[in-house]
Amino acid sequence: MKIRIKFRKYGNMKFIGHLDMMRYFQKAIRRSGIPVCYSEGFSPHMIMSFASPLGVGLTSDGEYLDIEIKEAVSSSLAVKRLNETGAEGVEVLSFRKIPEGKASNAMALVAAADYRVGFREGCLPEEGWQESFQAFLQKPSIIIRKETKKSSRELDIRPLIYEARCLEDRIFLKLAAGSAENLKPELVMEAFAAYAGIQFPEFAFLIHRLELYACIRIGECPRFVPLNDLGEDI
Repeated sequence: MKIRIKFRKYGNMKFIGHLDMMRYFQKAIRRSGIPVCYSEGFSPHMIMSFASPLGVGLTSDGEYLDIEIKEAVSSSLAVKRLNETGAEGVEVLSFRKIPEGKASNAMALVAAADYRVGFREGCLPEEGWQESFQAFLQKPSIIIRKETKKSSRELDIRPLIYEARCLEDRIFLKLAAGSAENLKPELVMEAFAAYAGIQFPEFAFLIHRLELYACIRIGECPRFVPLNDLGEDI
């Protein structure tokens, strides 16, 4: 039986990297007594995959991982046990059964993500920055140079920004995410800074991921659906 776990990550746990988060959940699942499945062979490992690993320094209300279990465990009991055995800074929000098959894999399904971008104390831009941000979004194209270990290329990120708006002293972003196209909120803010002529200090942004979405086609219309909505409680 395939299970999708939704959790939030906050506080000092934002400094814990992806590999350590994997180890954290492996231990939490074993301690909670959930009958998880393991791979076969000489070196069996827990069958587990994360939807979209969160970067170090970011907090989130919408993180997901998929596991397989041998027998059904009620959703309410599983959430209770995982939170009792867990550490402060990680809270399991749901434990839901999902359809079988590769098409249900969270990592493959991710198509978009919501973010809230705030500013550290003393890093809020001068008055009028919201108007500059709205003007920035009106540009038909936003070209950046994306650097990787092996190459450097120009990329138009405007089509990857699905939604953006100012919320008083913060910014809401819905961005492309996943294996096909993935836009980090830091790149959007760097492009905005270059457009507006703003010099942000290093680590000026407080980035919080709100949700991860799959893109589901209903008739002729594609629609973003939270990954949690693709499962059901046990």
